[in-house]
Amino acid sequence: MIPALDGLLGRMTMYRLTLALLLVLGAEAFVLSLAGLLAYTPAELGGTLAAAVGGTIIGTRLMALILRLRPHGESSLITGLILFLILFPSSTAAGLGGILVAGVAAGASKFLLAVRGRHIVNPAAAGAVVATLLGVGAAAWWVANPYMLPVVAVGAALLLYRTRKLSMAAVFLVVALGILLVGLVQGGMTVVAGLQLVLASYPVLFLLGFMMTEPLTLPPLRWQQWLFAAIVAGVFALQLSVGPVFLGPEFALVIGNTVAFLMGQRRGVRLAFTGSRQLTPTSTELVFAPARPVRFRAGQYMELSMPHRGADSRGSRRVFSITSAPQQHDAVTFGLRTTEAGSSFKKALLDLPKDARVTGTVVGGDFCLPRDPSVPLLLAAGGIGVTPFISQLRDLAARGEERDVVLVYVVRGAQEIAFRDELSDLGTRVVLFLPAGADVPPLPEGWVHAGLEPTAEDLLAAVPDLPERTVLVSGSPRFIGDFRSTVRSAGVSRVRTDAFLGY
Repeated sequence: MIPALDGLLGRMTMYRLTLALLLVLGAEAFVLSLAGLLAYTPAELGGTLAAAVGGTIIGTRLMALILRLRPHGESSLITGLILFLILFPSSTAAGLGGILVAGVAAGASKFLLAVRGRHIVNPAAAGAVVATLLGVGAAAWWVANPYMLPVVAVGAALLLYRTRKLSMAAVFLVVALGILLVGLVQGGMTVVAGLQLVLASYPVLFLLGFMMTEPLTLPPLRWQQWLFAAIVAGVFALQLSVGPVFLGPEFALVIGNTVAFLMGQRRGVRLAFTGSRQLTPTSTELVFAPARPVRFRAGQYMELSMPHRGADSRGSRRVFSITSAPQQHDAVTFGLRTTEAGSSFKKALLDLPKDARVTGTVVGGDFCLPRDPSVPLLLAAGGIGVTPFISQLRDLAARGEERDVVLVYVVRGAQEIAFRDELSDLGTRVVLFLPAGADVPPLPEGWVHAGLEPTAEDLLAAVPDLPERTVLVSGSPRFIGDFRSTVRSAGVSRVRTDAFLGY
């Protein structure tokens, strides 16, 4: 079940998944309205939808035209649909005008409230806040109702699982539900009745799943994301007011986003392209010279921003694992697959001329080795998923630190073994898996060919102490799901995975 879900979700970018779920919610809203199960008529919903989406597109395209940038169509639709689901529906000229203002403000905020192409606050929340402060509109969060709850809950769960933000969600739910339930119980309601009321009538799940997972406004480290979730949950659940302004969920999110921005890396990393080398027939390592040394931990990623002509729906920002060691101050390197169909970003990246400039917007991630060097490790890489591990192994060698490390490497063929010579020089113990029909080449000392694909039996035969090891897994969502299930069945209890967001 889990591997199939990982494979299905892994084939969709997060923009596409979010957009699809919002479209389902929008369609459900019209069905419920026609059935008389919503307080708003189809005409009110239709006008609100047109004003919210239209205003967002206008604001986005206007600012993109002024700044000579390419607008992101899917992002505009997502923002407009979220506004549609949270603003008070209306069919009057004044009401629709306020919704239009919110949409324009939301679209413009992507450029005006941004640093190095990264949003400081969630655009939809920004639009709702502007409309409220101007007195032309307000957020009703009508998406929070019992009839829409099942779809909202499933959608939120999918987005939280896909972005690997379940621990962040747990923090938010504990804080928000705890505060709200205490107040309701003190008012005479039972815990069960209070929980039903909160989940059915408060936008807890929609705010969490559809808005807090927006990657461009999240801090980079897990503990920072927990703090962000606690701040948003606290402001949301305490239901505070500043003068005549009620701090609703949209204000809670804007406050949390602002704190998250202050926690993140606010100075852009300026990189100059210096060259590349072919790793395998389908992967390449790119080399950049940083304007100043980049601080990171081995296993972390960097988001690269590179506006380019003909940008597709994936946009002009992508996340790549860093392959260089933190001690290498004169260069930062990234390994990537070079056969990804339809990725305009990668095509532009591979066509970079020497000394071309690229901006690193975020350095982050928690996919790092345990700090205790006595912990035995098994690193499992599916194809180009080896990239964070090569950084970690280079780091260990640079520091002269010896660890008990086994690398399980699953590739499609012998020619797809990236970093083969370097892994051999580093003395890494490698357990190799090749598919049926692939020739097994002569292997370096310390390497073993363990089978066609990793099974619990083959892994235990190659690594008898597997259950005592901490396992780190990197690769495609399907590979991660399959391998995690396999090692769990082999008795492993400590498994950490590298999230591939695919935005």
